[in-house]
Amino acid sequence: MPSPVLSDTARRTASGRWKMFGVLAVCAAPVVASYFAYFVVKPQARNNYGELITPTVELPARLPLSTLSGETVAPASLRGQWLLVVVADAACDATCEKHLFLQRQLRETLGADKARLDKVWLIPDGGTPRPEVLQAIAPGQPATVLRVPREALAKWLTPASGRSLADHLYIVDPMGQWMMRVPPDPDPARLKKDIERLLRASASWDRPGR
Repeated sequence: MPSPVLSDTARRTASGRWKMFGVLAVCAAPVVASYFAYFVVKPQARNNYGELITPTVELPARLPLSTLSGETVAPASLRGQWLLVVVADAACDATCEKHLFLQRQLRETLGADKARLDKVWLIPDGGTPRPEVLQAIAPGQPATVLRVPREALAKWLTPASGRSLADHLYIVDPMGQWMMRVPPDPDPARLKKDIERLLRASASWDRPGR
């Protein structure tokens, strides 16, 4: 017959070993997780070109928008699509022309995803753009050109410190949230990468068209 003393000793020895293995597993878990993250997940450091706006700023429900012919436009009509926004007076100086050209070219280079991005030009001075400027932005998918009082627009979009609204382009998500401000004199290639990342990240829930 086995000795009760030996059986108790064996049980205590086995229990001690399992506890030791448990402690080792707990200690090793962070190491295993870090190796898994590094070699399998391979996270990348955030390298966005544009400045992320945190928290995002919602499109005001009562933002007074109107077409060039004076018809009122509901702000909600801008939702449902990614927006690349230019802000510039109707006279459209050299910076404005460069931004409008870049806006058009970026959308065209997105290939099949270009239907998920709309071009918007907000005019805060109430003027009327030159016909040749409107003609230049008409080919392909025309930009949405809207007038909006400068004071009202400033409650939604704001420039970087020491800059004006017209110095930047602005990216707005399909829910109407302003979420990124593009640096002045932007690098087209780096800006395109930002837009492509945003479109990939939202591919599961964003669809072309409003």
